[in-house]
Amino acid sequence: MKKFKTPVSALVLIHTADLQVLIMERADKAGFWQSVTGSVEGDETPYQAAIREVFEETGLNALEFDFQDWQASNVYEIYPHWRHRYAPGVVENREHLFGLQLPSPLPIQLAPNEHVRYEWVDWREAAQRVFSWTNVDALKRLGERHQRTL
Repeated sequence: MKKFKTPVSALVLIHTADLQVLIMERADKAGFWQSVTGSVEGDETPYQAAIREVFEETGLNALEFDFQDWQASNVYEIYPHWRHRYAPGVVENREHLFGLQLPSPLPIQLAPNEHVRYEWVDWREAAQRVFSWTNVDALKRLGERHQRTL
C-alpha cells in the first residue's frame, strides 16, 4: 500500500541577525530555490517536523540556536506535478512557519537527494529567488519582524 504525504508541513527560515538567509536549490527541480520545508510524518506536530527537517536538510540542530514558532501558517495549492505524493483528491497543504536565527552563516550539510547547493543571501534577494509564494510571504514576515525589533 502506498504511503501518502500528509498535507501539513513546516517551513523554516534559517537566518542571521542581519537577515542573511539560507536558500537551497532543489535536487528534483533545477533553478527552484527554497528554505527548509517538509511534511509532518506520523503523529509529529509541525514544530517537531520543523526540527527534524532542519536536521535532515542542513545537519543543524535547531534547538541549539534561537528556534521560534511564528504561530502562523499559509494554505497553498499543491503543484500538480507533486500531487501524486498525496492521497487522491488532496490539492491543498497547510504550511506552518518557523524561524531559526544563527549567530553567523554556518556551513550546511545538504541532503543530496533533496538539494544540490546552498547560498546565504540577503532576505530581499532570497524573496526574489525562492519559487513558492509562501516562502516569499515568510521572508517578508521576517523583514517585518526585524523592523519591529529595531
